[in-house]
Amino acid sequence: MSGSPLSAPGLDGLAAARLWAATRFPYLATAVFGAQVIAERGSGAVSVDEGWRMHVDPELTAAWTSAQLGSVMVHHVCHLLRTHGERAQAMGVGPDEADAWVRAADAEINDDLVPAGLELPGRPVLPRDLGAADGLLAEQYFEGTRTFGRERKGGPEAGRGRAEDEETASGWADCGSGADGMPRPGQGPGGLPRWQADLIRRQVALDVAAHGKLPGTVPAGLLRWAQEVMSPKVNWRVLLAAELRRAVAEVAGAVDYSYRRPSRRSAVAGQVVLPALRRPVPEVAVVCDTSGSMTEDLLALVLGEVEGLLRTLGLARQVRVLACDTAVGPAQRVSSARQVQLIGGGGTDMRAGIAAAAALRPRPAVTVVLTDGYTPWPAEQPKGMRIVVGLIGPRARDAPAWARAVRVEAE
Repeated sequence: MSGSPLSAPGLDGLAAARLWAATRFPYLATAVFGAQVIAERGSGAVSVDEGWRMHVDPELTAAWTSAQLGSVMVHHVCHLLRTHGERAQAMGVGPDEADAWVRAADAEINDDLVPAGLELPGRPVLPRDLGAADGLLAEQYFEGTRTFGRERKGGPEAGRGRAEDEETASGWADCGSGADGMPRPGQGPGGLPRWQADLIRRQVALDVAAHGKLPGTVPAGLLRWAQEVMSPKVNWRVLLAAELRRAVAEVAGAVDYSYRRPSRRSAVAGQVVLPALRRPVPEVAVVCDTSGSMTEDLLALVLGEVEGLLRTLGLARQVRVLACDTAVGPAQRVSSARQVQLIGGGGTDMRAGIAAAAALRPRPAVTVVLTDGYTPWPAEQPKGMRIVVGLIGPRARDAPAWARAVRVEAE
């Protein structure tokens, strides 16, 4: 199997196919023209890899119309736009489940675009072929096929469907690593860098949103995808853990000289006692807002986050917890959230809580403040102590600019 540029014989209809795609689906034109097309004779398929390269067998596509080739191109760039390869890896899809995942991903795409005018060769997979409703995500379709496969295990049609058979006969059912995350032989690194692919994805989302303002021009599922790209829901647990690791690493990575243990080089220094380098183990304090504005649900979320911090940091013996409304309760050195006693319920003044944390001995290097933000704050960050703020609840107010803040949402 050999690869050659898109000007190879057999791909003469590529320009017409792209023009058809850009005319019928103008909001996807940036993606269609952004994918590099490579002719691969003998592959018997059209597929995409995660580097935004589209591998096309000219012998297969020679009999297709411009609308069919353009439709397959649109279908494949939608795999890339919706990061189906990455999502397959996140779902733990193995080689034996790749076909089922691709069918689920196809259903996510086709239920939007086939009614909008996609003219795919063969019979494309639709949600009804998987026994599912329209408008779901690939993950939901895939879980359904997993259950369906277990129920029919050993049957003559287990793991396959009529739509899959017909797509395979049409030669494009193997959508490639861009759809299932499974590397293919001969498709090494290269293609578009990640940042450039992200730019294409965001530009397409903007185009979809712009066309969505016109009546009846963009499928609803594609509009939802565009909204998620432009306003992503950030995983606050990942952000909070990252901020804590960064703050702790800055302290743990610092070194200083100490005379508590002489340097190993003192033997060659005569009467001079040389200090040794010391890497401190950071102390961590957690200040929990227990004011009246914090509901029981939010307080439970705070407790869960405290326990998560203890496990994540591996610093259970170094963590002290302070409950704070307008006054501060005694510091509690804990190894589990079940040991924390959240007392209070009056007003709120995190200045008192942060000051109490700074007064602890040994002084904490990192202080985590868990609050809904309805509180006054110190005018500036306490010296020698890093502050990470977890803003609890959907209506939490902003933290001061000098603090590292992460918004925590109840689920």
